[in-house]
Amino acid sequence: MIASLLEFSLRQRILVLGLACFLSVAGVFSFQSIPIDAYPDVTNIQAQILTDAPGLSPVEVERFITYPLELQMTGLPGLAEIRSLSKFALSQVTVVFNDDVDTYFARQLVLERIIAAKERLPAGIEPVMAPVSTGLGEVYQYYVEGPSTLRQAQDGQLRTGPDAAATDPAIIETELTDQRTLQDWVLRPLLKGVPGVVDVNRTGGFVKQYQVLVDPAKLRKFDLTLHDIYEAVAKNNANAGGNVLERHAERAIVRGLGLIKTLSDIESIIVKESGGTPVFVRDVAEVRIGHAVRHGAVLLNGEREVVAGTVLMIRGGNARQVVEEVKTKVEDLQQNHILPAGTKLVPFYDRIELVTAAINTVRDALIEGIVLVVFVFFFFLGHVRSAVVVTASLIVTPLITFIVMQRMGLSANLMTLGGLAIAVGEIADGSLVVVENVYRHLAQNNGSTKKSTSEVILQATKEVGRPILFGILIISVVFLPLMTLQGMEGKMFAPLAYTLVIALLASVVVTLTLSPVLASLILRGDHPEETRLTRWMKLRYLPVLTWTLQHRSLVLSSSTALVLCSLALVPYVGREFIPLLEEGALTPQVVRLPSVSLPESIEMEKQTHKVMLEFPEVRMAVSKIGRPDIALGPEEPNESDPVVALSDRSTWKTASTQSGLTDAIRKRLAEIPGISVLMSQPIQERVDELMSGIRAECAIKLFGEDLDVLHDKAKEIAALLQQIDGVKDIKVEQLAGQPYLTVDIDRQKIARFGINVADVQEIVTTAIGGKVATHVYEGERRFELTLRFPEPQRNSIGAIGEIRVKSASGALIPMSELATIEMREGPSRISREGVKRRIYVAFNVVGRDIGGVVDEGRKKLASQVSLPEGYHVTWGGAFENMERANARLLIVVPITLGLVFFLLFWAFHSLRYATLIIINLPFALIGGVVSLWLSGQYLSVPASIGFIELFGLAVGNGIVLVSYINQLRSEGTQMDQAIVKGCVLRLRPVIMTMMTTLVGLLPLALAQGIGAEVQRPLAAVVIGGLFTSTVLTLLVLPALYRWFAEKETGKEYAPEWV
Repeated sequence: MIASLLEFSLRQRILVLGLACFLSVAGVFSFQSIPIDAYPDVTNIQAQILTDAPGLSPVEVERFITYPLELQMTGLPGLAEIRSLSKFALSQVTVVFNDDVDTYFARQLVLERIIAAKERLPAGIEPVMAPVSTGLGEVYQYYVEGPSTLRQAQDGQLRTGPDAAATDPAIIETELTDQRTLQDWVLRPLLKGVPGVVDVNRTGGFVKQYQVLVDPAKLRKFDLTLHDIYEAVAKNNANAGGNVLERHAERAIVRGLGLIKTLSDIESIIVKESGGTPVFVRDVAEVRIGHAVRHGAVLLNGEREVVAGTVLMIRGGNARQVVEEVKTKVEDLQQNHILPAGTKLVPFYDRIELVTAAINTVRDALIEGIVLVVFVFFFFLGHVRSAVVVTASLIVTPLITFIVMQRMGLSANLMTLGGLAIAVGEIADGSLVVVENVYRHLAQNNGSTKKSTSEVILQATKEVGRPILFGILIISVVFLPLMTLQGMEGKMFAPLAYTLVIALLASVVVTLTLSPVLASLILRGDHPEETRLTRWMKLRYLPVLTWTLQHRSLVLSSSTALVLCSLALVPYVGREFIPLLEEGALTPQVVRLPSVSLPESIEMEKQTHKVMLEFPEVRMAVSKIGRPDIALGPEEPNESDPVVALSDRSTWKTASTQSGLTDAIRKRLAEIPGISVLMSQPIQERVDELMSGIRAECAIKLFGEDLDVLHDKAKEIAALLQQIDGVKDIKVEQLAGQPYLTVDIDRQKIARFGINVADVQEIVTTAIGGKVATHVYEGERRFELTLRFPEPQRNSIGAIGEIRVKSASGALIPMSELATIEMREGPSRISREGVKRRIYVAFNVVGRDIGGVVDEGRKKLASQVSLPEGYHVTWGGAFENMERANARLLIVVPITLGLVFFLLFWAFHSLRYATLIIINLPFALIGGVVSLWLSGQYLSVPASIGFIELFGLAVGNGIVLVSYINQLRSEGTQMDQAIVKGCVLRLRPVIMTMMTTLVGLLPLALAQGIGAEVQRPLAAVVIGGLFTSTVLTLLVLPALYRWFAEKETGKEYAPEWV
């Protein structure tokens, strides 16, 4: 097959060149249409159910909403996990499915169960599903700048005179209300129309609301109840349809207009008639425009509140394209004067910045790798035209890869392009071996038996075609384990494996078609066979090889000792899942006591902003305090989620690395009293939360039923973790500490007055909490109209106790005589997982490997913490992912090595030669382990991938040596002479293969840009391991060859089709 392909290519050179040009152009267009993002989307398949429950406490939310929904979701096809969170006025249930379930099919299943569960939920409760987005969905975040804030921002100073109104709380509230209305009714609908945008989440400002503040004294005066006012307002806001009226030859539509338009319309609603005199709403209540109860705010640079929006990208969207279209839309809004004069949107998080930085890191490494590979090739051959052939393969192969990526739906990101950068050396290897052999044969083509250039190239390429094909196939096979990874690690590294294998297979086709054609057109054989460097290497290598063959036992025992020594270093090389991806922005999650009010949270957040802005590296800080409109991140007012934008790294002074800067900010924030801080990053935080429900690298989950026991044991575990070196940012989930003002109704007392529980509860819901009676329409905009008592009549235990409830006899009974009204402490949130209550202790690991921390933590937990019956702990987060990945690799890697052995047997038709090459694999471990140990990096999934790649490269080198020695023997050369001659003649291609792979990975090993930290362990392992593997292969394999060689030299040939 190889011979036929080579003969066809050399006969049809114009066709081959034309196809190469066509595929190159197609590759350029394919790359332009491939979705581009910073990282692969690692979010699992899930559907979130969000349920607003106005006024309900976490206990009631769990009992009446969360548990019924959880129960309904159990047993769904493909279900992997159910998590839930019950907080004040909110239930969040996350239903996680297996990765092979289609997202929209999963949502359809959940929607069917929601419909079935509605009959078990309280009246008026409507569960909804969160938008179809992912952990990477928050691609663009902005805040709204108004005219007065713009004037202040221009010079950073507050002014007196006309602009002094900007400091008036009433003016500020009005402006924030207008901006929030603009955000809800103008910006959100328009931005949702951008292709790829699924929704726009809103936070901050004041939500406009029409309010009827009922005076309880006037209710008593006119003998009215709050229910009477509610019914009157609710029924007097409607239009009616009267069908049609036909008059003569015309037909008219009949309408009854009665919608509320103004405050005076509300004031003029009649509640009752007394002695022929109507009682209007204005007689018993104050009607005004106010704002809804706030559950959150947005703070800018510790100075002022703003209204913020977060653009959510649909799952599978192209981040770069979506953000660019959003920016274009924003420019259109401003240029077409759709926004009020002086209003603009200011971005504080732009995914394109991260995408560009991450792609540039890999792009630079790819380009530098190609340049270095070409330089190495020229350095070894001393021939520019040979380097041109290899350069062509290095350009065409990635372009062909882009075509296949586009057809397979793979996106261009840090991992897929990283796979290309990793494969640069291997892509060049095939072409390198072909050109080097052609170069040597052309230099020897002289004398009376001189052949044509085409014949020489055909013979030279046939000679190395089989080893090249099998070498690439074996390298491709060793990456099969990555394609079987599951969960987060599978989504991150399987695309890398797919891209790398695509590139390798494309390089085989290019090597066996384009490279021989270019060689026939460019190479002439007018240069000496060997350069000075090659002659120098052979002169140094030959005596060492001769000595090795004379001392086989010593060489083998020494090599084995080196392998054992390197394995002894493994316990001293830490373990982790994946190195932390640096995003160029920080999110220090700030948590205060659950009892802290929203205004106090804002003041405390201003302190944290001032501290962070002391660092010159911090360009901007925007904190989202509390809960957004779509409760994807259901924080309470005591929690904040800042986005800290950093300046260009070249200007940094505090630290040279992001980890150093993070540590410095962490220490400074720790000095602020009353807060706890957990450092994270925007994408990392969101992905951690969606994957495990916890915004941290690691967590200990404690399961049980009693919330008090859970809280006490979690505190005990947290104290224990503080004793472990490397554990930072310890955070115990805040279950307790929430103050409750409880109205505990005494059924015996209310029975004496003929009052029902429902009567008292209606007072609690409407008079204290505020109840929506109807909606007021302003064009297309719709605002709530609520009823409530004025604040002085409901803001204390005494005031609430004085609220009167009408008895059956008409007497007005104070609430204090019907119920016990007191302050109690209760849960601020209730978390569940697997239909069981749980609490977590979250933490980050700094300056130490996660594996070592968890091992120490498990020992301490087992010996120092005793759990009651029915309570148990699990470890979650990155460690859980690491264990799953390791368990998978322990099964798949041995199977893959068995498959490699089968391929070797197929190639050589000999168990002996297959075993000889496999025996060389442990030598690749030496340099890889030592490299990790010396560089201080940990054994992670990327490092494991490096070892997998090393095995493939080591096998490839072994095939090249053994196949050529076998060829010499089949030509009649004695075994010892064949070993020496084969090793010396193949020294240059083996060393060149090592050097091209090594220098191809060198830019990744030395890169400092965004995302480089993920590829660095892989590059370090391959560079170190390739060095020792190549050296020992050139020495140990020849020493072992005699012991494993077949006596019959005819067994070395591959199957006929090859």
